[in-house]
Amino acid sequence: MDPTLLSRILTAETLAFHIIWATIGVGVPIFISLAEAWGIYKKDDHYILMARRWTRGFVITVAVGVVTGTSIGLMLNLLWPRFMQLAGNVISLPLFLETFAFFFEAIFLGIYLYTWDRFRKPIYHWLTSIPIIIGSALSAVFITTVNAFMNTPAGVQIENGEVTDIYPLAAMFNPATPSKTAHVLSSSYVACAFLLGGIAAHALLKGRHSTYHQKGLKMTMIAGLILSVATAVAGDMSGKFLAKNVPEKLAAAEWHFETQQEAPLIIGGYLDENQEVQGAIQIPWALSILGKGKPDGEIIGLNDFPVDERPPLYLHYLFDGMVLIGAFLILISALFLYAWWRRRNLWHPWLLRGIVLGAPMSFLAIELGWIYAEVGRQPWIIRGVMRVDAASTTADHVGVLLVVFTLLYITLAVIAVSVLRRLFHHHSPEKELEERRIIL
Repeated sequence: MDPTLLSRILTAETLAFHIIWATIGVGVPIFISLAEAWGIYKKDDHYILMARRWTRGFVITVAVGVVTGTSIGLMLNLLWPRFMQLAGNVISLPLFLETFAFFFEAIFLGIYLYTWDRFRKPIYHWLTSIPIIIGSALSAVFITTVNAFMNTPAGVQIENGEVTDIYPLAAMFNPATPSKTAHVLSSSYVACAFLLGGIAAHALLKGRHSTYHQKGLKMTMIAGLILSVATAVAGDMSGKFLAKNVPEKLAAAEWHFETQQEAPLIIGGYLDENQEVQGAIQIPWALSILGKGKPDGEIIGLNDFPVDERPPLYLHYLFDGMVLIGAFLILISALFLYAWWRRRNLWHPWLLRGIVLGAPMSFLAIELGWIYAEVGRQPWIIRGVMRVDAASTTADHVGVLLVVFTLLYITLAVIAVSVLRRLFHHHSPEKELEERRIIL
């Protein structure tokens, strides 16, 4: 089998697995901090217990994230040596800073984990959660700048395939960085809001109508609505960025073939043998508004690009999936808060099922988004500079690596899920809270 194809499969598998744990690593700390802060402010033991329990689960996910993150570093060097030879000096700064940010986070995570009840004033313990949030966010930002550079390379001069001048800060803060980092952070936070909210909703569906789960669901759904809207705003930023800087990706995602003004947004449908859109919902002017901010904005069509430089057209379904899931998350969190406001049907089974469904759907949206980001750059690994087939290894044993790492990821997933289940399955929050009150 072609080493390039095998390298792409293994890299995609690694990224798809890692992004689950990385998202949890970025998003959960802010909810741990919020729960503890609210618990201290309200003198409410339920929120303090939330922070404690979420922290214990978070530590497990961080361990898996470290292993898979290390795997990505190996992939870059083993599977894409010519990419690293060309771009290694350019992206070394954000890679180093990402490692530093993780160390910063890990140090304070240890302090936070082992200093419960060690301070005279609980607020001092809460303050140690702030560096964890900062470190996890910066880690995501720095690694995202590497991906942003691959989409809109900047800060480097390349002559005859050789790097001549490097400006690391310009490379990091390339045109893709603002919209990409905003989208990564907001989507990570909203996914974790629905992950934690989904766990609480599942417990309520199982008949465990405890105050603990009810309070947890209310807090996460407030955050879920705010963050879902923020993610939609970040998505709008990304659309305008693509229309200006990477128009072929937006055109492929929207099956927009001819350059035109007042371009419609296409939802669903399929392409016939003549590349005509059939069976789709078309929203007039919406693509022009998304890309240019005005109904008569001109959107560049896919036919303006060489055939061998066009991304695959199945991007359309990835884009639709992200948008529809984002709309669902906004709707279900808004319905829950509306029911809370009206004091009726708050714990309705269908509403709780929708929140439970929102947890895996939010992570699916993140997976779709990363596939869209990476496949939408094809056939380039560095857009306009180096093609994927020119960057990969020519070694003959990539297939063996694929089997080994696949087994590793399956093993890690089974172990992590088993440990998390054992950690919480026999330790209900009510029982744990009662035990703590007896001890104190």
